[in-house]
Amino acid sequence: MITHGKDIKIFTGNSNPKLAADIVEALKQKVSEYKITDLASGVTMMGEISLGKNEVGCFSDGEIFVNNYETVRGSDVFIVQSTCDPVNNNLMELLIMIDAFKRASAGRITAVIPYYGYARQDRKAKARDPISAKLVADLIATAGADRVLTMDLHAPQIQGFFNIPVDHLLGVPRLYPYYKEKFADSMEDVVVVSPDFGSVTRARNFARGLEAPIAIIDKRRPKPNVSEVMNIIGDIKDKKVILVDDMIDTAGTLVHGASALIERGAKEVYACCTHPVLSGPAIERIQNSVIKELVVLDTIALPKEKQIDKIKVLSVADLFAEAIKRIYADISVSPLFL
Repeated sequence: MITHGKDIKIFTGNSNPKLAADIVEALKQKVSEYKITDLASGVTMMGEISLGKNEVGCFSDGEIFVNNYETVRGSDVFIVQSTCDPVNNNLMELLIMIDAFKRASAGRITAVIPYYGYARQDRKAKARDPISAKLVADLIATAGADRVLTMDLHAPQIQGFFNIPVDHLLGVPRLYPYYKEKFADSMEDVVVVSPDFGSVTRARNFARGLEAPIAIIDKRRPKPNVSEVMNIIGDIKDKKVILVDDMIDTAGTLVHGASALIERGAKEVYACCTHPVLSGPAIERIQNSVIKELVVLDTIALPKEKQIDKIKVLSVADLFAEAIKRIYADISVSPLFL
């Protein structure tokens, strides 16, 4: 039985409106199917689902304003907003939207953050460093969010920075089926490669889905966004290798790792990630690299100048729609983590 909001409302800021619209369309289909299979759950209370009518913009001095054009009193509100570039603007949009809906008497507010910015600042790497991932978690909770739904946090322990429930979806189950179909006739030649020791668990889960072996790049990082490959652990000679990571920022690590794999005998290099940050020289580096194809998820919207032939985008709308349906209906979300 639904014990919270009387209906469901989905809103979006300016970070990724297309993903929000796709989530709404996917959710419409799921609710239609769900009503047939399980009327007792209370999902019939959802009513008509559409993207909420609101406006998020800036005053002439850069301050953000939010105008909401429909009632949310007692509603179960989901705000879809990645905190990607421009990070601070998108983060403030999210916080101000949460505050607006809280003051409008929303029944429950879930911040749907496909990409969680500041996640790389999750610990003190040296003296007097901030832990910005914790600060952002505090801001979101203080603004009035009751729950967070996100995907592939750079460090899973960031879930513990929140004092509200966090549902942490994984990108790997959305990525590996693509390669399972792509290499169906040559899977024995495929090796999954972790770009560093910190990504081994992700690579192992990806490899388990493909039933393929893994290799690890041993590297050192002398300064931010700069890495040096020291060694390759595992057999990649004459293999098709797939580099798996949670995000790609300037693509320096990815491109250097791909070159090292080719130099050490790999036949072809493919790559995939959940979050295509792709800042600075990333696109030029990828375009000029030995990488045959980069597969990314649409947690971050790619502008036209970043949409090159080497990059293929897969949607996570269906996965987020399923999670939203389960959260609304008070059904376990954990099956989606597998």
